[in-house]
Amino acid sequence: MEAELESLARVHSEYPAEEGVARLLVELSDGQTVESVLLPRGGLCVSTQVGCAVGCIFCMSGREGLKRQLGSAEIAAQVVLARKRRKVDKVVFMGMGEPAHNLDNVLEAIGFLGLHGNIGHKNLVFSTVGDLRVFERLPLEKVKPALALSLHATNEALRARLLPRAPQIPVEELVERAEAYARATHYPTQYQWTLIEGVNDSDAELEEIARLLAGKYAVVNFIPFNRVEGLAYRRPSIERAEYMAGTLNRMGILARLRDSAGQEVEGACGQLRTRAVQNATSG
Repeated sequence: MEAELESLARVHSEYPAEEGVARLLVELSDGQTVESVLLPRGGLCVSTQVGCAVGCIFCMSGREGLKRQLGSAEIAAQVVLARKRRKVDKVVFMGMGEPAHNLDNVLEAIGFLGLHGNIGHKNLVFSTVGDLRVFERLPLEKVKPALALSLHATNEALRARLLPRAPQIPVEELVERAEAYARATHYPTQYQWTLIEGVNDSDAELEEIARLLAGKYAVVNFIPFNRVEGLAYRRPSIERAEYMAGTLNRMGILARLRDSAGQEVEGACGQLRTRAVQNATSG
């Protein structure tokens, strides 16, 4: 099985960053490329699509739209490639693509990794911008992954601007559904929040996060924005980011400040692929 998976993908190039982090540009059998990221402490971030249809305005992956879906074996092949470099015992489905838009293949890959890949189910993390199909399907699966919800804003008008093609589900409903899944699986929901200076780092947003998640089985992951060429957005100061995380922690809501991994190697999701495509075109 491992040899079959190896035939589906190869490492096109590798970009080491800080200790424990490296970005892999992975070439698939049809010549398309996706990105995987080796994370500290045995983690791996994998892609589920070539491109993305959600079009988050702060993300490079969706700039050219969706190119194609990855098959379940192509998703699992990224784990095989990573394991040739080091141990992998946690896989997060947070790379290129929206997993909910490739649900059958992603869940098949999760099932394979959870049952045959020696990865604990809570260490398989399904990330989504919020899709009702996710909340319907995940509780029915034999392997139930942890859930990460890309929130980025509690103000619904702002969230619709940041995530223009995400399902327009009220934030309150998303949190309620995520909380029900968290309580059923006994894994906290991870709320992902890309911090953008002057956009979603206000005191008003901070207060609303605290209100929404009070008493919830939740972790907030603040991720400072990773600079993208052509976008005017900036990351807030480290002092501001630490203040936001610290404030929530003092209020009893677990919050962590995450490194966005690879500033010095064009680390924002999709940038390595974009650069490779541009180089191939200009060549």
